[in-house]
Amino acid sequence: MVRTLNLGILAHVDAGKTSLTERLLHAAGVIDEVGSVDDGSTQTDSLALERQRGITIKAAVVSFDVGGTSVNLIDTPGHPDFIAEVERVLSVLDGAVLVVSAVEGVQAQTRVLMRALRRLRIPTLVFVNKVDRRGARPSSVLRDIAVFLTPAVVAMGRVLDAGTRGASVVPGIGDGAVEVLAEHDDAVLAAYVEGREPPSLAAVVAAQTRRCAVHPVYFGSAITGAGVPELAAGVAEFLPVSSGDADGPVSGSVFKVERGAAGERIAYVRMFSGTVRVRDRVHVRVRREEKVTGISVFAQGAAVRRDAVRAGQVARLWGLEDVRIGDAIGVPPSSREHRFAPPTLETVVVPSRAADRGALHAALTQLAEQDPLINLRHDGVRQEMWVSLYGEVQKEVVQATLAGEYGLEVEFRETSVICLERPVGVGSAVEFIRQGDNPFLATVGLRVEPGSGVTFRLGVELGSMPFAFFKAVEETVREALGQGLCGWRVTDCAVTVTHSGYWARQSHAHGTFDKSMSSTAGDFRLLTPLVLMSALRSAGTEVLSPVHRFWLEVPSDVLGVLTPVMARFRAVLSSSVPRGRTTVVEGDIPAAFVHAFQRKVPGLTRGEGVLETSFSHYAPVRGEAPVRERTDQNPLDRKEYLLRVTRRTE
Repeated sequence: MVRTLNLGILAHVDAGKTSLTERLLHAAGVIDEVGSVDDGSTQTDSLALERQRGITIKAAVVSFDVGGTSVNLIDTPGHPDFIAEVERVLSVLDGAVLVVSAVEGVQAQTRVLMRALRRLRIPTLVFVNKVDRRGARPSSVLRDIAVFLTPAVVAMGRVLDAGTRGASVVPGIGDGAVEVLAEHDDAVLAAYVEGREPPSLAAVVAAQTRRCAVHPVYFGSAITGAGVPELAAGVAEFLPVSSGDADGPVSGSVFKVERGAAGERIAYVRMFSGTVRVRDRVHVRVRREEKVTGISVFAQGAAVRRDAVRAGQVARLWGLEDVRIGDAIGVPPSSREHRFAPPTLETVVVPSRAADRGALHAALTQLAEQDPLINLRHDGVRQEMWVSLYGEVQKEVVQATLAGEYGLEVEFRETSVICLERPVGVGSAVEFIRQGDNPFLATVGLRVEPGSGVTFRLGVELGSMPFAFFKAVEETVREALGQGLCGWRVTDCAVTVTHSGYWARQSHAHGTFDKSMSSTAGDFRLLTPLVLMSALRSAGTEVLSPVHRFWLEVPSDVLGVLTPVMARFRAVLSSSVPRGRTTVVEGDIPAAFVHAFQRKVPGLTRGEGVLETSFSHYAPVRGEAPVRERTDQNPLDRKEYLLRVTRRTE
């Protein structure tokens, strides 16, 4: 039985992880020449914009063999704008390599990724890259890793001639390893205290790495190849291989969806259990059943057509025409909890030619299938299309993709911040059948109050009306909470059904159904938004704006000039730590000011300032709350809403 390891390579942008992927493939004999990110000749950066910009945008899968293990290596984006792509990959990994630059050291995105890896308990090796570059400081970077990422690190070698083209790595477990390992192993601790030779340290490192107690740190250069064979050996020796019963129930997870040459959907699936064969019918999202028409698995750098994919493997599946990222194949696997930042920006996409509006909507719909966090919103009244973003670089990606794959030229309006709303009190509302101006054959009463996330519960007997009507109310509540009193998605809200009522099915003597005397699910779907918004208005809401955490290293002598500028951008400082001739400042800044602040830093710091930001939390808006234009039938305006929906149902 072939041992399989699904390995993720993660890093801050420009730390060299795509170059490391190339070097690992070359060392394993998969490719004859090491590709160059600068030349656009790498195996995993296949998109035109990836080659042009020298950054990874979409996760890519390649494979190689090392130490009797077949490794499916998943190269992930490093730029913060594409953190969602990284998130999808984490759920399918057995282990990871986190790449840190020996020159730039630990950066903001490095910390975000390590926190996620440790929280999800993914066994991780660290590779300190670029030891051959001028300014490389492997020893101090190792100390920074222990301070900023995790103290549970074990050096797996030392660097000679760091900062030169001839830099080399002497393998071996570094000084201080016994003390670190002793914290998690009684046998090592006893040997250490008694002054005896401890047990095989390599075996202890392997055991502790697999249970995420320690993280081996390797050194090397993806450009020269120094230290890469040692890293490859460590991947095979220290990281756990895939587990799962090939004869068990089918269970897999879709982490990527792309379109083939003929426009067909291709799903990238990690199998956790069972076996899927060509022509098998599998459950997608539990209920829907679809037929698999083709399978390819990854072997020696390529995707190879096969008749089946088994537990532990990653494959591409054809035939699942309704599949989306995040779908379960068969039995939903036990998922790891994700807490990556949501997109905090949005913009309107406008076709350069008005005649392309329909084609643009179809194209964006397809892109949203591949990346659900694009969160396409369509305003039917103003005929506008909104997409969510992590940053300005994503605009370039969307624009290039639309031009290259769909032949559509587009422009963007100014980027705006995505806020949230949450109730601040308790509010109730109820509408009764045929009372007042309620035109619907439904009674709905709702209570809204603060909660955690969005919850829906019944305060009436389940048998008081057909289940389909309760389901219609719940689905509509969740949909309507996408736009609160100020137009933002409502969160931290508990909704309880307090009243329900319906008219039973009526028919004439000859058996024909009489809609005018019988309640339908449509009555509840149309009435619920009115009741919900009335209850929400009674409760009141506050608007929350996203806040980013920033880390800024600047020459100490410019702090006096920089501080009032940060104040204008409403930055709140939490720490200021001198480091030689520089000072590291940390704090919070509203997401609305991040881009403007980024543009200011180079000019104010003589080009020496280094700024990193990442989403931190949401905070109540001070002053007048921003309002977002609605894209629904606006149940806040009862008269207009009733005119629109009754006209649609006539």
